[in-house]
Amino acid sequence: MSSFRFKNPDEKPGYGEEDSNFESAISSSFVYNPNMSLDLQSQRNKLPITKHRNEVLYLCEKFQTLILVGSTGSGKSTQVSQMLLDSGLCQCDKSIVITEPRKISAITLATRVAQEQKTNLGQLVGYSVRFDNCSQPSTKIKYITEGILLNEMMSNPLLVNYSVIILDEIHERSLMTDILMGLIKKVLKKRPTLRLIILSATLDSSQLKSYFNLNQSNDPANDTATVLGIEGRSYPTKIYYIKDPTPNYVDESINTVLKIQQGGTLGDILVFLTGKEEIMQAVNTLDDYNVKNPNEKIKLLPIPMHGTLTNDEQLKAFRPAPRGYRKVVFSTNVAETSVTISGIVYVIDCGFVKLKWFNSKFGADSLITVPISKASAVQRAGRAGRERPGKVYRLYTKEAYQNLINATPPEMMRSDLTDVTLQLKAIYINNVLRFPFLSPPPAKNLLYAMEMLKALEAIDKFGNLTDSFGTIMAELPLPAKHSRILLKSAEMGCSSEIISILAMLQLQDAFVRPKYGATIQKAKIQHRNFEVAEGDLLTLLNIYNGFEKNQYSQQWCHRFFINHNELCKARKIRSHLIDLMRTSKIPLKSCKGNTRIIIKSIASGLFKNAAYLHYTGVYRSVGLDEDLYFHPKSVLNYVNQPQWVLYDELLETTKTYIKNLVEITPSLLLEVAPHYFATPTLQNR
Repeated sequence: MSSFRFKNPDEKPGYGEEDSNFESAISSSFVYNPNMSLDLQSQRNKLPITKHRNEVLYLCEKFQTLILVGSTGSGKSTQVSQMLLDSGLCQCDKSIVITEPRKISAITLATRVAQEQKTNLGQLVGYSVRFDNCSQPSTKIKYITEGILLNEMMSNPLLVNYSVIILDEIHERSLMTDILMGLIKKVLKKRPTLRLIILSATLDSSQLKSYFNLNQSNDPANDTATVLGIEGRSYPTKIYYIKDPTPNYVDESINTVLKIQQGGTLGDILVFLTGKEEIMQAVNTLDDYNVKNPNEKIKLLPIPMHGTLTNDEQLKAFRPAPRGYRKVVFSTNVAETSVTISGIVYVIDCGFVKLKWFNSKFGADSLITVPISKASAVQRAGRAGRERPGKVYRLYTKEAYQNLINATPPEMMRSDLTDVTLQLKAIYINNVLRFPFLSPPPAKNLLYAMEMLKALEAIDKFGNLTDSFGTIMAELPLPAKHSRILLKSAEMGCSSEIISILAMLQLQDAFVRPKYGATIQKAKIQHRNFEVAEGDLLTLLNIYNGFEKNQYSQQWCHRFFINHNELCKARKIRSHLIDLMRTSKIPLKSCKGNTRIIIKSIASGLFKNAAYLHYTGVYRSVGLDEDLYFHPKSVLNYVNQPQWVLYDELLETTKTYIKNLVEITPSLLLEVAPHYFATPTLQNR
């Protein structure tokens, strides 16, 4: 187990100088909230942004766009909307909307603001995220995810229901953030009374000010955008670098946690890792440590936090640790900026992050592990020292930090733009190439998006939305390929089955998969009651049908090792989709278990994701010489290899895996997509 070298010998957590592995610290200052024991109103009054209330209100009234740059924890996300509401700047018949990049942020912030306003969540203050709406038409402060606001613009392009739009966490530069900024810039020109407030922890504010400044003259007095900086209260936070590069940052993270534990000092720990697998490995290791050390005075409570967890599971990280426990939160970059976990004193930064990077040639996202940027390192360090002096352990050298890039490339530069392009078309942005992107994406990604929409018959040869598919597809909160499947299923008479499959695809894993003991084999045997040779998608349908026939029973789920919480989530999503079908006048029909019709409907949207069995024993995508492998969890691993399959998702890690498979025939592909496939191409396979 490696050790640390501390600048002040008094701060060593109980182990010797001679075996230290970390260099001396540098001091930095980050925000904190020392007033957790006070009532909510007193906490609000002590937030750094409170003393800038008059400046915020004045600038909002004078300028159309206010760029508010403030340290993490200064109160931007919760207080600005309340300042506007209390001052009367929000028009009585309109609302204030705040966008968040993640649903967990929208829900937790709305909950906090509702508490401060002393109202029930969903009344004066509410939220709206994908498949979950907790708001009313009378809601005045509404926290929503960015995709929800983009969907609203399809039916309400000028956003006339809102008097103030607040874009939060802009420094993350997510795909939806960049799209919204371009659209809102157009809206600001049409609605001079609309106010835009941009909240950011770290960002090049001069670039944004120039982007949103609608002043056509060179006179600064006519500027429509301005910048206000908010300082934050701070405790000193010390940062330690590792002396020599570590060969395994997961093991080093665990070792660092244990050394902090052995030091005896109090305070929760936040560990940044790159993905679910690493997080669960670390959680299991600490669980084993607790079993082997039952006499610890303060026990470790490992908690995972990543995007694939349910809302309830993610909220566990925010709850105080029970008496006698120290909370250790293992998180991806979800905890980097958009959420704040109270009680964190120590931060361990592995120095890496997983980024999605779109390959337009292959038509799929690759998850690649890359070093973080300097901006991300600063944000991660900012999680420490919120309630007392904090410490940050960076598992990389000081020289490595200095060689990091300044900022992570915007998601716009590295994403599949198919769904975004469809939504832009739906709000009458006909020439997407001339859209005012803050960071223009690669032309090849836009070209791929247009080709994909044309293949799905969402647009015609002139690039306009088609009435039969495109217009309705844009209104559904689903990927374009799934929307196409749903519309075709209504024509083929199997929309009831397809909507169950689409709801199940929103889950992480419907099966409970034990990791220890004899229950591993028992679970596999029970799972085979649902597995079918046609593939994973029909297996998902079997699971949901069984759940429905057994009255959504928790005992039934327990018997067959099915995840009851996930199935309840699928039931809720399915109900929401049915409501949307009624609104869009899509008929709900059942094919009574005719699997050929179901597969044909699936193929109508996934035809581009066709793969065939190559003579080498691996699968190849049509038109590309790329080896593909069945995902380890696919049911087709346990049956004879089919000649042709369709896949819903591609995951590129050490190998290129294909997930959510269904067996198909070339003749069926030609039947559903003759416009895409040439007959000789399939016959030659």
